[in-house]
Amino acid sequence: MKIICVGKNYLDHVKEFDNKIPKEPIIFTKPDTAVLRKGFDFYIPDFSSNIHYEVEILVKICKVGKNIQAKFSHKYYESIGIGIDFTARDLQTSLKENRLPWALAKGFDDAAVISDFIPKEQYKDVQNINFSLSLNGEVKQSGNTKDMLFSIDKIIAYISKYITLKKGDIIYTGTPSGVGPVSVGDKIACAIENQNLINLEIK
Repeated sequence: MKIICVGKNYLDHVKEFDNKIPKEPIIFTKPDTAVLRKGFDFYIPDFSSNIHYEVEILVKICKVGKNIQAKFSHKYYESIGIGIDFTARDLQTSLKENRLPWALAKGFDDAAVISDFIPKEQYKDVQNINFSLSLNGEVKQSGNTKDMLFSIDKIIAYISKYITLKKGDIIYTGTPSGVGPVSVGDKIACAIENQNLINLEIK
């Protein structure tokens, strides 16, 4: 299983970090060891004092694909989920300042929270889905997939030009604005269309 992520895919998130609007999808990866085991809470690692949550809609690839045309991308996934891309923001900032890759800031152990997946047929349009993250009962991130700079189909087509997609691969499709830090004792919940799919505590 590969975990492939898209950065800066929502305009409001691009603006909150004062970044340039990307002309093509920005791609990075997480190792499979980054997956937080189902039902487990998240423990803040000792190498960071500024871990941020980033909620994202996920897509699970259902068959092998290479050089997929966007008009056929819908045939390569059957379900969607929601996830958290935990980021060591202090480590990421330091690496960026030194013009170094920031894989460690995104790919550390337990940095990828993945919900159960739901058949996409349950949604009228996967490019018009509301999703959110709440911290201690307060909504901190709220997005809709219609606001993606690059649609799910375009993301799949773009990635498959460079990386062969295989059954079971998971794509993180980007986060909306509102990302922020977590502290010990915080409780996080993530939902798609008001259906709660993730509940965990920060420890």
